[in-house]
Amino acid sequence: MSLFQRSVKDEMVSHASVVFSTLLVVWLSVLLIRLLGDAAAGRIGADVVLGIATFSSINAVPTIISVAAFIAVLTTVTRNYRESEMVVWFASGLSLADWFRPVLRFVLPCAVLVGVFTMAAAPWAYRQINDYRDRYAQRSDVSKITPGQFLESSGIDRVFFVESANQAGDTVGNVFVRWLENGRLNILASGTGQVEVQPNGDRFMVLSRGHRYELAPGSPEFRLMRFEKYGVRMERKDTAAADDPATKARPTLQLLRDRDNRSAGELLWRFSMPLLAINLALLAVPLGAVNPRLGRSGAIVMALLVALLYLNMVNLAKAWVGNGRVGMAVAMLVLHGAVALLTAVLMYRRLKVRVPRAAG
Repeated sequence: MSLFQRSVKDEMVSHASVVFSTLLVVWLSVLLIRLLGDAAAGRIGADVVLGIATFSSINAVPTIISVAAFIAVLTTVTRNYRESEMVVWFASGLSLADWFRPVLRFVLPCAVLVGVFTMAAAPWAYRQINDYRDRYAQRSDVSKITPGQFLESSGIDRVFFVESANQAGDTVGNVFVRWLENGRLNILASGTGQVEVQPNGDRFMVLSRGHRYELAPGSPEFRLMRFEKYGVRMERKDTAAADDPATKARPTLQLLRDRDNRSAGELLWRFSMPLLAINLALLAVPLGAVNPRLGRSGAIVMALLVALLYLNMVNLAKAWVGNGRVGMAVAMLVLHGAVALLTAVLMYRRLKVRVPRAAG
């Protein structure tokens, strides 16, 4: 490997590692904030936040690697132009097209890593996330209750509050329940409650020795009832849930065997991500070729907008293929072929030598 290729590749690796770690930290920060909000709202358990964050990060790694490789190539080319190092390379007999070889040496391992994540690691991570959420959804509402915290029941417009709960999670003390029914506000207060499961899968909280208050909003009407036992439906067993995992969680081999549009759309995304990493890295070479005498901020912003547009077009193509509007092969050819053609056109314009106009 020549001095030029080695120095360029080392610089791109250095930039990519910094960008990758920065993007990963930002992603984890945003993700943890969202997951902690879901845990506080009772949508997921607090004990699975770190697990879901880890597996969600695995799903985001392919996109982060692709963007990091693109920014690394872009900043390396731009820095060489800005500090006039390109003049030295051009004087040595090299051209801008000679950058493709070290860029490919750098991005091909990245594309292979992206392919491993999209084909195998990401579907496995999706299955783990679904497993976490399914296990939490199958737990009874009482087992999800934290003493002193309000909880909205699954699929039913009821809010529960308990002061204490036993370790098994099936008996609670000092229960407060609130719900709206037929435009009237109902409030239950009881000293103890016990969960009972009916043969059809419905769960009830059976309250003992309490009071029920029924109010009409905006009206002085008020009803008070005392009871020895009162059953409150907490959640209903969902018998219509699909047994098949989500499309994103299906293994790649299973998607290849399935011949439906949704599987084809998911396959397009998985096959597109490695190609996207390569196309973006090659596209960064002509996009990073800027005039050092001019401002470089505008060129970098335009390059980032092009990369963002490419990522969004991949997701749009996935949706189109999933809806059956276009075939998978046609979508991949048009999408990635258009970006490759754009790279070729920009390289032609950068390499084209303009003939000076004749005087007078």
